[in-house]
Amino acid sequence: MFEWFLNSLFWDISTKRVNEYKGIVEQIREKQNSYSGMSLDDVKMKTAEFKSRFEWLDYKNEIDAEKISEILEEIKIDAFALVAYTASLINWETFDIEYAWWKKDKYTWNMQHYDVQLIWWLVLHNWDIWEMKTWEGKTLVATLPLYLNALSWNTVHLVTANDYLADRDAKEMWVLYRALWLTVWVIWHSQSLEDKKKAYNSDIVYATNNELGFDYLRDNMARNKDFQVQTELFFAVVDEVDSILIDEARTPLVVSAPDNEPTTKYLKFAKLAMSLVNEEDYKVEEKWKNAVLTEAWIKKLEWMLWVENIYTSAHYNDVHHIENALKAMTVYKKDIDYIMNNWEVMIVDETTWRVLPWRRFSDWLHQALEAKEWVEIKQESITLASTTFQNYFRLYHKLSWMTWTAKTEEEEFMKIYGLDVIVIPTNKPTIREDKSDLLFKSEAWKYKYLLRLIKDLNESWRPILIWTISVAKSEYLSKMLKNEKIEHNVLNAKNHAFEAEIVANAWQKWAITIATNMAWRWTDIKLWEWVKELWGLIIIWTEKHDSRRIDNQLRGRSWRQWDPWMTQFLVSPQDDIMSKFWWDKLFAIFNSPAFASIPDDEPLQESKLLTSRLNSIQKQVEGHYFDHRKYLLEYDDVINVHRQIIYNRRNKALHSDNLEQEFTEMIESQVSKFVISDLTQHKFDESPFIIVKKVNEFLGFSVIDVSDFDLEKFRNTSEISLIAKMVSEAVSKNMHKIKEKFDKDEHYFDIQKRIILQTIDELWVTHINKMSSLRSEVSFVWYAQKNPLIEYKNKAYQMFEWLIDEIEFKSVKAFFSIRRKDEVEEFNPSNVKSEDVSEKEAEEILKELENQRSKLEEESKKPKVHRV
Repeated sequence: MFEWFLNSLFWDISTKRVNEYKGIVEQIREKQNSYSGMSLDDVKMKTAEFKSRFEWLDYKNEIDAEKISEILEEIKIDAFALVAYTASLINWETFDIEYAWWKKDKYTWNMQHYDVQLIWWLVLHNWDIWEMKTWEGKTLVATLPLYLNALSWNTVHLVTANDYLADRDAKEMWVLYRALWLTVWVIWHSQSLEDKKKAYNSDIVYATNNELGFDYLRDNMARNKDFQVQTELFFAVVDEVDSILIDEARTPLVVSAPDNEPTTKYLKFAKLAMSLVNEEDYKVEEKWKNAVLTEAWIKKLEWMLWVENIYTSAHYNDVHHIENALKAMTVYKKDIDYIMNNWEVMIVDETTWRVLPWRRFSDWLHQALEAKEWVEIKQESITLASTTFQNYFRLYHKLSWMTWTAKTEEEEFMKIYGLDVIVIPTNKPTIREDKSDLLFKSEAWKYKYLLRLIKDLNESWRPILIWTISVAKSEYLSKMLKNEKIEHNVLNAKNHAFEAEIVANAWQKWAITIATNMAWRWTDIKLWEWVKELWGLIIIWTEKHDSRRIDNQLRGRSWRQWDPWMTQFLVSPQDDIMSKFWWDKLFAIFNSPAFASIPDDEPLQESKLLTSRLNSIQKQVEGHYFDHRKYLLEYDDVINVHRQIIYNRRNKALHSDNLEQEFTEMIESQVSKFVISDLTQHKFDESPFIIVKKVNEFLGFSVIDVSDFDLEKFRNTSEISLIAKMVSEAVSKNMHKIKEKFDKDEHYFDIQKRIILQTIDELWVTHINKMSSLRSEVSFVWYAQKNPLIEYKNKAYQMFEWLIDEIEFKSVKAFFSIRRKDEVEEFNPSNVKSEDVSEKEAEEILKELENQRSKLEEESKKPKVHRV
C-alpha cells in the first residue's frame, strides 16, 4: 500500500523529497520496533526524557524559537516513533474513567498511523499547506506535530472552525495524549475565566479560530494581568486553513460597545431610498454587491442642501446613509443575505449558510436593514479592538496548515502568505462517480427536471441529498416537493437546531434531504452496508458556486474513503454566479438551431465549450474575491503595525511592578516639547523664572523652582534644546514630590499603571475609529489620480505619531493631577477589589477622578500654551 502511495505521488513533489521522506519513515518504523515491550509507564518516562532537553528555557524572557526548533529536529524521529508505538499499545481500559472530563459507556481505541500519515506530517513539518482528502485521518495526523512541539514546555494549539469539532477531536485523541503523559483541554465560548486559564496552561489546546482571536483581543483590553488567559503563541496546527484564511478573511474580529447616536434617522433614509428610481437616481452593481447614487442625483441633492460639494460638507455621512439604505433595499435580500428571527435581522454566512447571531453588518448597514424590515433599530457600535485572522496567526512562532481543498487557491496562499500547496494522494483510490454538469435553458425548467429526477431516483430506494445555495431556494424546492406530496427533510439556517437528526437520517431508504451549504463542511454522513449495495448516496447540486474550491468541498462531503457515491451539478443562466458576473449572455447559444430540438425541461447535450466557460467564470470570480481579500489585508497591515506597538507597550505596563523609568522618559519628553514650543514662540525671550512658572502651570503642580538650576549656565545657554533638557531633567528629579503623597510605594506604582492603561485604552479606541473613517475618506483620492493605499499609509503614519504623543501627554497630565491623600486612597487597588465595593462603584470612583483631572487640566491651560 505504501509503495502504491509513493508511485501515485503528485507530479510537483520532487523525487529527491519523496526519497527523503521514505527514508525518514523507515527510520521511524525501525525506532518504533525498538520500543517493543515498553509499558505505558515507560512511555511516560520517555516523554519526561524528551522534556528534559528543554529545561534550560527561561520563559520569563522571549522564546528562543530557533534553538527550540533545533532540538525538536534532533528528537523528531524518536518522538514520532513513540506516538506511533503508543497508538498501537493503548486501549480504553488502561485508564481510569475519572481522569476524563466527559463520560462514555463504551470506547474502543483502534487507531494506528499509516505510513502515508507519517509522510503527511513530515511534509507538514516544512510549514507548507498540504491538501489531504477528507476521511484520510487528519485528526490522528495532527497528534504528531502537537506532541512534538508540546515537549518544549510551550502550550500548542489545534485550531479548527467550530466548537463541535474542537470538542469532538480533543475527546477522541484524549486517550493518546493521556498515555503520552500530556494534558489536553478545550476552549469554548462562555467558558469561565478560571477554566480558560487552566486550559491555556495545559500542554495541548483545541479551540476555534474565533475564540482564540477574541481571547487575544480581550487579553489586550484587560486592566489586570490576572484577567489575561492566553499564554505565549508558540505553535499551532490550523485545520481547514482555507476556511479560516479565505472564507473568514473578509470578516475581521471586532470587540465593540454601543454608541449613543440616535436611530430614527435610519427610517428617514429608508423612506428616501424607496422614492428613488433605479438607473435614473442610482445604479445597482450586483458584481460588487453595491448600490451607488448617480452623479445627476448627487447634484440635485447638493442644490437642495445649498452645498457646493457634498463630499466635503457636513452632509458627507448622509450620502453614505442613503447608499446604505439603497443597498439594503436592492442587493441585500431576505432569506439569502439575512433572515428574520424573533423580529431581529440575523446575518446568514455567505459560505456556510449558517446564522451568525453574534455578528452585525458594520458601517451602519445593519441599521439600514432593520429600518427596511421595520423592526427595532439598534445603535451603531464603537470598535474597542479588532484584528483579522491573517494578522492574528502571524503572531505564532510556528504554524502548520491542513485542509483538503486548497489547490485552487494556490496563487493566493503563495502571494499573501508565502505558502506552497502540495496535493497528497489518498491512501486508497476513490470510486465516487462524478457525472458531467447538466445545462438547462432556464432555472424554472431546471427545477422541473429536478422534480422529475427525484421521483425516478426515489423509486430505487436510494437516499438523495440535494444542495441549494440559499435558504430561499431550499424552501422553494421544498414547496415543489410538498405540492407533489413527496416526503423530505429540509436543513437550513431556520431549522439548524435539528441538524444532527436530519443528517443522521440522510442515509435511510427513500430519504430525501434538501440542505443549504451549512452542512457542506464537517458533516459526517456514514453509509450502511445496504446503502453501499444500492450504490450509495446520490448527491445533486442545484447550481455552481462562486469558487471551484467550494464545489470540491461539497463533492468531498460525498466521499468516505472507498464508499460509493454519485454526484452531479445542475446549471442554468439564472443561477447567481451567472447573473452576478454577466455571463448569462453566454447561454444565448441555447437558443441557437443546434439546441432547438431539445425540450425545455431536458438538459442540453454535453458541450465541452460550455463546461469550459463555466470553469472560466469560476476562475474570474475567485480572482475577484482574491483581489478583495488582498485589498482588505493591505489596509489591515497598516493598523496591524500600530496594534503591535500599542499592545506591546500596554502589556509591558500591565506586567510591570515599577513604571518609574517609563514615566520619567514620558515626563522628560513632554516637558522638553513644551519648553521648546514656548521658547520658539517667544523667540528665546523667556527668563528662567517665567519658564519655571509656566512648566509648573503646564504640569498643574509646583514641581520645580529656580534653585534646581545653575542660573549662570541657564542664562548663558543659547540652544533651546539644551534648556529644554535642563528643565525636563529637573522635573524628573523632583518626581519624589509626587511619590511623597503615597503611604506605600505599591500604591504609587499602581497609580502609574492605572494611568497608563486607562490612557492607552481611551486613545486607542479613538484611533481605530479614526482609522476606519480615514479609510472611507481616502477612497475618493483616485479621482485626483492618487493611490488610496499610499494616501492611507501617509496619513495613518501622522495619526499614529499624534497618538503616541497624546498618550504621553495625557499620562503626564494625569500623573501630576493627583493632589490629596484621600484621592490616593480611592485609587488604592485593595479598595477597588474589596467585597463591599462593586464593579460599578469602582467605575464611578475612576470617573470622578477623571473629572477632577479634567478640571485640573483646564486650569493648567491658563495662560494658553501651544503644543507641538
